Amino acid sequence: MPGPKTPLLDTVSLPADLRRLKPEQLRQFADELRSEVIDAVSVTGGHLGAGLGVVELTTAIHYVFNTPEDRLIWDVGHQCYPHKIITGRRDRIRTLRQGGGLSGFTKRSESEYDPFGAAHSSTSISAALGFAVANKMTGAPGRGIAVIGDGAMSAGMAYEAMNNAAIAGNRLVVILNDNDMSIAPPVGGLSAYLARIVSSREFLGIRELARRIARKLPKSLHDAARKTDEYARGMTMGGTLFEELGFYYVGPIDGHNLEHLIPVLENVRDAAEGPCLIHVVTEKGKGYKFAEEAADKYHGVAKFDVVSGKQDKGPGGGPPAYQNVFGETLAKLADTDPRICAITAAMPSGTGVDKFAKAHPDRAFDVGIAEQHGVTFAAGLAAQGMRPFAAIYSTFLQRAYDQVVHDVAIQNLPVRFAIDRAGLVGADGSTHAGSFDVTYLATLPNMVVMAAADEAELAHMTYTAAEYDDGPIAFRYPRGNGTGVHIPEKLEKLEIGKGRIVREGSKVAILSLGTRLEEAKKAAERLDAKGLSTTVADMRFAKPLDEELIRKLLTSHEVAITLEEGAIGGLGAHVLTMASDAGLTDTGLKIRTMRLPDIFQDQDKPEVQYAAAGLDADGIVDTVLKALRHNSAGVEEKGARA
Repeated sequence: MPGPKTPLLDTVSLPADLRRLKPEQLRQFADELRSEVIDAVSVTGGHLGAGLGVVELTTAIHYVFNTPEDRLIWDVGHQCYPHKIITGRRDRIRTLRQGGGLSGFTKRSESEYDPFGAAHSSTSISAALGFAVANKMTGAPGRGIAVIGDGAMSAGMAYEAMNNAAIAGNRLVVILNDNDMSIAPPVGGLSAYLARIVSSREFLGIRELARRIARKLPKSLHDAARKTDEYARGMTMGGTLFEELGFYYVGPIDGHNLEHLIPVLENVRDAAEGPCLIHVVTEKGKGYKFAEEAADKYHGVAKFDVVSGKQDKGPGGGPPAYQNVFGETLAKLADTDPRICAITAAMPSGTGVDKFAKAHPDRAFDVGIAEQHGVTFAAGLAAQGMRPFAAIYSTFLQRAYDQVVHDVAIQNLPVRFAIDRAGLVGADGSTHAGSFDVTYLATLPNMVVMAAADEAELAHMTYTAAEYDDGPIAFRYPRGNGTGVHIPEKLEKLEIGKGRIVREGSKVAILSLGTRLEEAKKAAERLDAKGLSTTVADMRFAKPLDEELIRKLLTSHEVAITLEEGAIGGLGAHVLTMASDAGLTDTGLKIRTMRLPDIFQDQDKPEVQYAAAGLDADGIVDTVLKALRHNSAGVEEKGARA
């Protein structure tokens, strides 16, 4: 089916082409750009609502500023699809989030128009400040422009950057894309007129002249004049907070009205004073009625039919999603334990905390994009006798590592970490892959680290964590659906640091951590068929290790393989260290560790990613045969020991 007709968009390959259009053509251009985004995402799936909300803003920025010399940074990056179309990537836009295709976020290696990779929130102002100050120091032209959403302003890092922004002067422009809550929504033409006036070169010049005159007045009059100016502007436009942080505040303005956006951006571009913050109000999902009418504004969508808006959700039914198993289990446990509470950092549905919040709204806390605060908040709750669960994606917990160490582990506080999106995550690629949590947690004294092999194990681990009050405890689980195993009504309190044997053998031992267990069992069947009797153990714990079980397996099998969905430094490293310390490697034991490769893997289907990492059944069998120096048919190679 042919895409939308886009005669103006067809003439624009790069922002330089866009700047050749007449101002009166920009409305049509934006409409065509929006249609192209809708059509492309209908084919690929991905983040739709945020991109639709910034079509006019993207058009205006590239029209007014001299990108890529002016360095444009999109916070989080999921709103960058229109930007990618304008900046030379339209011919590949229907490869978004696919293997070998365009990233769903900004990516430095992809284009000179992506000066800074962003897939986590609230980094844009800091990075833009770096670009701006570097250019200021070297005398190079160009500004740093950060486009940050109002949700991202809930993270302290944004304010840390703004607190230092004055050093950049007019080289820094921050555009606050207010698309969820309007701090001070525009009211008709008057608000837009005021925004244009306060951003004009003439007004800035007069304002600076007034400041210079005021400096020659007695201090009391000088202070009074300054306060009167800031109070008046704060009353009309709500920018007092940003002014106090050193910004010249402009707004709010209608982010879908190009006749307002273009003059304001031009005035800010040419301003002698800065840094400037432009408050733009937009609507997520703008211009596509199904997105506008949806509660989530089509934030993240599967492939869909453009005409009907119906998403392709794939076959219905099947095993529950891991995040929902966690949320529902925790909600049930909280029915009888008033100390249980749940904390999430702007991801209630993604972590399953929405299930808990529905049952126990007074004990569910969404702290916004503020993982550092969330972890220390949980530590405070734990210190006061509550049983807090901090449900945070593996990659997002990285942002709060100091708090995990300093506020939780050193004080041995019983915070429960429910770590979602553990392992590889498919279309979101390397920025969201939960590759490092076992490594960065299992190295900490006092920490207990578990990994669920299936949804029943996840339910047991949730219960185990709830009942564990001796210190911090973490359990990890992947994105997606479970394996379909039955979840018993009566949950088991696992013995800390104890694994389980799921298949008995005699020659090869596979020590599995997490959901690679199914692949381990498949590999064991194939090894058995080759005459290589194989034991499979679900270790359950990366810390503390089940040393008794490990010693038994390593001393009774010729080959031992550790298997995990994480980077080097996890289970395999801890098993090797324990085996070395105990002298178990002195007897000719063949031991191999299977883990994620030492690279950042790009987006693809999860099964393709794991195959590329060698962590599927084929990879396991190959690792065992190489350890035994057998060929792929299981035949012993010449010189190999039986």
